[in-house]
Amino acid sequence: MQFDPVLLDIAEQLETERLLIRATRAGDGAQHFAAVQESITDLRRYLGDLPWIKEEPSKAHSESYCRKARSRFIKREDLTFLMITKANEHLVGGIGLHRIDWTIPKFEIGYWCRSSAQGNGYVVEAVNAITDFAFSQLEARRVEIRADDDNTASWKVAERAGFELEGTLRNFLRDTASQQLSDLRVYSKIIK
Repeated sequence: MQFDPVLLDIAEQLETERLLIRATRAGDGAQHFAAVQESITDLRRYLGDLPWIKEEPSKAHSESYCRKARSRFIKREDLTFLMITKANEHLVGGIGLHRIDWTIPKFEIGYWCRSSAQGNGYVVEAVNAITDFAFSQLEARRVEIRADDDNTASWKVAERAGFELEGTLRNFLRDTASQQLSDLRVYSKIIK
């Protein structure tokens, strides 16, 4: 019988010292919208090719995004979480395990941080938690982070979280704002 990831019991919530990292769910749209609306200029600079960033932010669009992410989580196609502060239940960003290959298993971590919450170490804290989760609970053999070479804040997160730079893919993507070609840094952690 072929492996079916839908049958995996996957935790829908992780906790760190300061963060509750939980799977998206119906009703998260309003908080998601507020964070995206505040951060849309920053998000479009490096993540502008993602469908949920291309469209103009709205509460309805954010609610739809959260519900669709929930569906993909249940199907084990994409594991999207929100980062929420424990202190005041403030949504500070999103993180997830994407481009999943269950045959290895391997995952790519993607993340974004609300503009007003940047510089507080939330993303590194969440990356460390989700990396540990991937290795200990999902039996990952490889976890990677990809970052635009120009997005210094993003690749510094990977380095602070102890990921190793494997290489830079030159002229790999097109900057969504300037349409210039950009390089892509690939970081990873593996278990042999």
